[in-house]
Amino acid sequence: METGYIEPNLAPTQPDNQLRQTRKTDENTLFLIQSALDDKIFPRIATTANSKQAWDTQKQEYLDNKKVITVKIQTLHREFETLAMKEKEYVKEIKSRVSGIVNHVRIYGENVNNEMVMSRVLRSLTKGFHHVVAAIEESKDLSTYNFDELMSSLLANEVRISTSYEKVEEKAFQDN
Repeated sequence: METGYIEPNLAPTQPDNQLRQTRKTDENTLFLIQSALDDKIFPRIATTANSKQAWDTQKQEYLDNKKVITVKIQTLHREFETLAMKEKEYVKEIKSRVSGIVNHVRIYGENVNNEMVMSRVLRSLTKGFHHVVAAIEESKDLSTYNFDELMSSLLANEVRISTSYEKVEEKAFQDN
């Protein structure tokens, strides 16, 4: 007896598989975008439904219109030019600040000269580093010396100074 009932094909069709795969890829992409963002930007894309919306939001955030970009670059240049190491600041902190400024300027498409960055860092150091600055300027060619080498030299000097200071403090404490 024919009832007119056709058994449905329970196996997913090719378009269904392709749609699932596309959605899975989009979810993975959205996850990667979200995990790469810092805490300041994440809330702006937290409610986006797909990776395209998240990407467009980021693009708008980082690649605003030309006037906004120009103002941001000017602000970064001002920060860079007024950079000065604070009295109780460590070398790794100044390194982090300089790297952040330089990386942001590069994100906006400007080339930052390595020699200019190194000169700025050397001028921004506290009095405690003046002898090191003089030694570096006399012995190194800043056009070939790189930022990481400079920071390593400054960190090594900072460790030497703090170690000798601790020894002096220890000796003074023992003398009393």
